[in-house]
Amino acid sequence: MKRLVRLLTVFTLLLVGCLAWLGTPQIAQATTFNIGFKSVPVLAAEETQVLRNRADDRLAEVYGDRIDLNNTNVRAFQKFPGLYPTLARKIIKNAPFEKVEDIFQIDGLSDRQKQTLQANLDHFTVSQMESVFTEGDDRFNNGIYR
Repeated sequence: MKRLVRLLTVFTLLLVGCLAWLGTPQIAQATTFNIGFKSVPVLAAEETQVLRNRADDRLAEVYGDRIDLNNTNVRAFQKFPGLYPTLARKIIKNAPFEKVEDIFQIDGLSDRQKQTLQANLDHFTVSQMESVFTEGDDRFNNGIYR
């Protein structure tokens, strides 16, 4: 009998433990928290305010499928054949550019590299350099790995 009770106890504990791993969804609910005479809303915003920083503002001006030669990270060049990593690194090292055609002035470009740049010229744009994107080595390695 003791053996059966122990077995049922162990089985019940394992079952409860497994259910705890599954977890239960917790629904966030807006409520008010009373402090003295003043009611303070918790988790509910009375006014919708969008918090943005300079990076978000720049990204809000989405270039579509275009690459901003003065601000884009080296990994953005991956989606276009022949640009990543060699040409992308050369472009980033020689930024800033005043206009897109200035990339042809990069020293040491081979004829093949110039052809690759010409083929992708429609995918490039140029805007003013933003320190939020270009400070440090973030343009070469932003720490995002896929």
